[in-house]
Parts: sequence; C-alpha cells; structure tokens
Amino acid sequence: MPLLVNGARVDLARPTGDMIRAHPHLEEKAKLLRSQPAQIVEPKGLLYVQQREFAVTTPKDGSVSILGSDDATTCHIVVLRHTGSGATCLTHCDGSDTEAEVSLIMSSVKSFSNSTGCGRLEVHLVGGFNDDRQLSQKLTNQLLRAFDLQPEDVHLVTFCVTELNDREEQDIHFPIIYGIAVNVKTAEIFPATFPEKGPDEDLRSAHVLTGAPLTNIYDAKTEQLRIGPYFWGPFPHVDFWLEQDDAQILQNLSTSPLAEPPHFVSHIRSTLTFLKEHPFPSRSLFPDRKPRIYKKNEEGLWEQVCSDKI
Repeated sequence: MPLLVNGARVDLARPTGDMIRAHPHLEEKAKLLRSQPAQIVEPKGLLYVQQREFAVTTPKDGSVSILGSDDATTCHIVVLRHTGSGATCLTHCDGSDTEAEVSLIMSSVKSFSNSTGCGRLEVHLVGGFNDDRQLSQKLTNQLLRAFDLQPEDVHLVTFCVTELNDREEQDIHFPIIYGIAVNVKTAEIFPATFPEKGPDEDLRSAHVLTGAPLTNIYDAKTEQLRIGPYFWGPFPHVDFWLEQDDAQILQNLSTSPLAEPPHFVSHIRSTLTFLKEHPFPSRSLFPDRKPRIYKKNEEGLWEQVCSDKI
C-alpha cells in the first residue's frame, strides 16, 4: 500500500515542494524540530548507529533506551516505528541502495510487530540540505518512492529533509540538524549530538568506507550489539590519502565539503589509518569468523563479551 500523509496518498509525480504546500502541518513540525537545540546524548543506554547501519528494538529492551545517529550532511536519518508494538528502527541512509534498505528496515520492524493487531507504521525522515549537487534532493525522492512501494501502509509523520533542513550563510548552504535520537520508550525524536560513537568506531567506519551494504548491528532479543565479521582487501591508495592535507581529504572524500562538521577530516584519517593497519581483517580482526559482541554493563555502557560465554 502507499505512503500516506493524513490518510491521503502522497503524489510522488509532483515536486516535494508541492507536497509540503499541500500538507502545511509537515512544515510546521519540521520548524518545531529545527527550533530545538541539539541535546548531548551520553553513552548510558545509547545505541549509536553509523552510516549504512541500522538497529531495531522495542520498549521492552532493558539495555537500550535511545537510538541515535549524527554527522549527516547529504545523508538522511530514518526512524520507522510501529505504534502498536513500539518496535523502533533507526538507520542512516546515504543513497547507496535505498529501495533494498527500506525493504530491510520494514522487515525488521514487522518482525517485532506480528503479534500486535492494532497500531500503524510511521516514518520520520530527517537530514540533507540544499547541496550544490542535489544529492539530498535525490535521496529524499528515493526514500519517498521506496516507502510508497511497500505492501503495507506507511504514514509519513516527520519530514525535515533537504529544503526543510537548510540554512544559508554567506551564500553557502548547511544542514540545520546533523543528528537525531529517538527514545524507544516514549517515541520522542529530538536533535542530538553524541560524544561517544562506539564501540569499534574505526572498525565500523572502515566497513562503510570499503563499500559495505546496510548492516543490522543489534539483536534486540539477546540485547547484544554484534559487529562483524567484516572482510575487505587492502584499501586502494591508502598511503596516498594519508599523505594528503586536510583540504584535499575534505574536497575528495566528502559529498559536501563546505558543510561537514569540524571533525570530519580527523575521523576519515583515523579510519584510513585503521584500514592501513588492518589490510586483511580476516587475519587480524576476525580470525575465528565470529562477530565482536557487546552487552551493556551495570553502568549502561557497552562491554565486550567472549563468544564462548554466550
């Protein structure tokens, strides 16, 4: 069934500007979201989702109460929630394979919602801006189309993307919101930043930089974060990239060089260094072909557990 706004099917043949004008409450809700200052989300109870990752859980989860992601420029952060079961998925999409990714997150939420007769699927889209290459607009359109192709009704509730998430400063465009979090207990969605993006931040970033598909990182039934096993070969020209100055890295390895957060280059350098140190992760990181498994400890922080103790 189609993508719906206030019970009416979204007309995807028309520009998104027409859709916004037809549903002014979406613009009002985006304005309200943009007006909120970004909250700093501490690691306790947090599951941080990187680019091309997703995680799904329910309000019954005893370990995770917040799903979140940030550093989105042209990327979009998607929250899909079933109002009956409370099953909530957050993912960070970059346009690599949007249709397949939407099908994947739909399946993941539905797998927790089968026993619930009541409720509906609601989607919240946040991210992007009026970038020069119109990558944000392209991703917005891809996501709307992908949700419209789903067999179930999906209700578009939050639409704070591209032109509705754009600010201009000295003729340069920037996103207003770079990151969001969702409280899986209360369903509240709010702008957010995250001092801690782990565990295994460099490993997970390396997985993305080497062309990974969208990956589920969390098992809500066991309340375990599972990273890997990931495999790649030596990263092409890694020494060349590590020798480049900040301006070259920013210009060549970002989709939106002028709008990146200040830590973008240091993050990319750290990831490239990790790829240089681990050209064959099957030997150095995953010799037993098993994932690195984490559980929340009593302080609410991720702690690695041995696979043989599971």
